[in-house]
Amino acid sequence: MTINPDLQGRSYPAAEVYDVGREKIREFARAVKATHPAHFDVEAARALGHADLVAPPTFAIIVAQRADAQLIEDPESGIDFSRVVHADQRFTHHRAIVAGDQLRAELHVDGVRAMGGGAMITTRAEIFALRDDLQRDPVATTTSSILVRGEGQ
Repeated sequence: MTINPDLQGRSYPAAEVYDVGREKIREFARAVKATHPAHFDVEAARALGHADLVAPPTFAIIVAQRADAQLIEDPESGIDFSRVVHADQRFTHHRAIVAGDQLRAELHVDGVRAMGGGAMITTRAEIFALRDDLQRDPVATTTSSILVRGEGQ
């Protein structure tokens, strides 16, 4: 199956809520070898002006990949995940992710470019927290590019 060129411009609604907890931050920090005390000690995070533990910058990938899954699982996309090669990932942070955040991500397909028998797909996940007044509090924007290899590649 070929990649659907009509994916470009498509958006996927905000996925389920991801609750950021202290242990999730600590586990992620250990996994990526982030050693700053603000990832492990609440008082160290508060001394920096944060309400709670601060997640390492790449923590946003957890929420972004949940949003990306909507595209991968969309039967209209034509994406065979076994043929996917991750090409690029970028983060733009609007504020720190802290324990207690309830995050969601809305996914946008910004580009679909044919490459031989495959395609390069660029997506953007807008990650936000909902405030009490239901306003979106922008947290991070992630941009990802994947190469979907064609048959015989």
